[in-house]
Amino acid sequence: MTAPSAHLPDAEDPSVPVGGGRRRHARRPPSGFGAMPLLARHIARTMPWLTLGVGCVAGVVYLAILAEVADSAHWSLTQGDVRVASLPAITALAFALRTPFRAMVQATPVPAWVAPAGHLLLAAPLLMVTCWAQLGIMSHTVPAQVPGQPADYPLLAQLTGWCAVTVAVAACVDRSRYADLGGAIAAPVSFAVLAIAWYTPVSARLLDGPPATAHGLTIAWYTASAAALALTCIAMRDRWHRYARRRHWLRPAAARRRG
Repeated sequence: MTAPSAHLPDAEDPSVPVGGGRRRHARRPPSGFGAMPLLARHIARTMPWLTLGVGCVAGVVYLAILAEVADSAHWSLTQGDVRVASLPAITALAFALRTPFRAMVQATPVPAWVAPAGHLLLAAPLLMVTCWAQLGIMSHTVPAQVPGQPADYPLLAQLTGWCAVTVAVAACVDRSRYADLGGAIAAPVSFAVLAIAWYTPVSARLLDGPPATAHGLTIAWYTASAAALALTCIAMRDRWHRYARRRHWLRPAAARRRG
């Protein structure tokens, strides 16, 4: 065998001129958030717009009807009514993280978490507009001369915490054996988590009303939101479904076969 000539161009070296002196540069596949502009059309088409839109509109319509009743009965809406009206939108948010054809998405060089993160970025403005509309409806029924009205920023922190917990539960469900059910499992589980935190005496002192102050409630809910966001990031970066469970009853059978 003859040794390759030293002056022959290496086809694998991108720095060697190929075809009339032009250099061939290897293109790296997009990664992370840099792939979102290229996948914007796919992410927008797989977004559950109908589910999220129905949830947001249902809450606003419910609060508008309640405001009409309040005007005729000469009473005003409270922040508790806004909390109830926000539940349909939060329920719909549990369906936003589910990516159709995830197995095909995992075969591409793009990280698997790009599509769910894109869905959350698309859902955030719609949720903010819904919250702004609900707060406007509530303030319309409150007379301006009534003093001592509670501040809105603890309510905003609380709704942010509810959304963050729902997203974290949905991300964890999407990595489990119940991924095909998606929001149908994530929504009731997230509500159960919130109810336990709401009615447990230890956490209720921090997350609900007196003796906690408005400033303390805001800090507590934003802390819970940060913890839920961290859990969401960990779950979304996990590429594999966690199907396996330890079955101790298989070990004696395997030992008997060896014996």
